[in-house]
Amino acid sequence: MKYALDACAMIAYLRGEPGGTVVDGILNDANNQCYAHAINLLEVYYNFIRGHSEAAARQAVMDLRSMGVSERRDMNRKFTQAVGQLKAQGRISLADCFCIVLAQQLGGEVVTSDHHEFDPLVPLGIVPIHFIR
Repeated sequence: MKYALDACAMIAYLRGEPGGTVVDGILNDANNQCYAHAINLLEVYYNFIRGHSEAAARQAVMDLRSMGVSERRDMNRKFTQAVGQLKAQGRISLADCFCIVLAQQLGGEVVTSDHHEFDPLVPLGIVPIHFIR
């Protein structure tokens, strides 16, 4: 299975928060391929700078990579237009739009804990969503 991890899922994993064990299970299943868009990794990075330090932020991103999270930097015109179209449709964060479009492109699922942003998308069937809590 292919997964696109959003920032809150990665942060839950790194901090041992509720749902972090679900992310751990996804990461440790050899049948899975896990991806994160650079924009979502940037969210993790600045979250750890705010809460800890720049060194902790660098380590957090390195830890995700060592667990098999592949960074994607998709920014071609087709990709960014899809992100823009999704953002224009509703009140979802721009970073979450990157995660959703990445999951669509991969033919995978979004992994998140963010019900506020993603619950309204479930009935629309835009992308499969795996809630970790």
